[in-house]
Amino acid sequence: MSKQASISTLGQLLGPYVRMSEQDLAKWVVEDGTPPSLAEAMRYCVLGGGKRLRPALVFLACQAAGGPVDQATRRSAVAVELVHCYSLVHDDLPAMDDDTLRRGRPTAHVRFGEAMAILAGDALLTRAFSVLSEVPDARSGPLAAELARGAGPAGMIAGQVADMGLCELPADTDALRYIHLRKTAALITAAARMGALCGRADERALAAVAAAGENLGLAFQVLDDVLDVTGNAAGLGKTPGKDAQAGKRTYVSELGLEGARELGRRLTDAAIEALAGLGAPADPLRLLIRLLAERTH
Repeated sequence: MSKQASISTLGQLLGPYVRMSEQDLAKWVVEDGTPPSLAEAMRYCVLGGGKRLRPALVFLACQAAGGPVDQATRRSAVAVELVHCYSLVHDDLPAMDDDTLRRGRPTAHVRFGEAMAILAGDALLTRAFSVLSEVPDARSGPLAAELARGAGPAGMIAGQVADMGLCELPADTDALRYIHLRKTAALITAAARMGALCGRADERALAAVAAAGENLGLAFQVLDDVLDVTGNAAGLGKTPGKDAQAGKRTYVSELGLEGARELGRRLTDAAIEALAGLGAPADPLRLLIRLLAERTH
């Protein structure tokens, strides 16, 4: 039996990448000269658990492109996770989603106050690009550009603006696609593209990985909407039912529970199909996509 065939759970697949990411995050999250109070808040926001999906996606996309794990890959994985953690800190703020629970613990503004939570989020975002700036070769610039595109005003931030109802949107499910292509899928796609760039992918492989990342990002959000209805706080590590309470449109509210599940299956299949031309090196990435579709929290 191959090593790949013996992996049957998300934890087994992600384990090696989680351990590597945790080690690198602990080493790079705080730079010298950071005030101790800010450093404490930054570590709290980053080192308090989480799936580490986006760092793993960097590693697996690099592998799918035929590249080795090197400094560029490891720094890219850390940078993507720092941006993701910043986005969670700001997303939880009272002016945004106003949540009190994240990863099974009090959110940053509950633990440290709103001002420090905002500043810690700002620090994580800027620190991400500092970490990337130290990639020791010419990949540093393109990697930073990918991350900025995925996280920026036409990417993740645009999705948050749309999700908050601060711009005009279509009346049908195209609105949800607009929001989540940006709020969720943009950073996941950036992680996949950054991994492929670390692996020195050609244009064909880069396009394949990007298409897989985009469909995976949408599928991930669809399942999040399903779990927000069917899950519980202990399993999710955050407050369930918040979207319904806030009157937000979700894939479940628009399509019904079974309709959302069917859409998630179609997006998962599309993500896997996008990798058809990459051969065996992409098998772990295909497995990640399939296992994410089966998660229960």
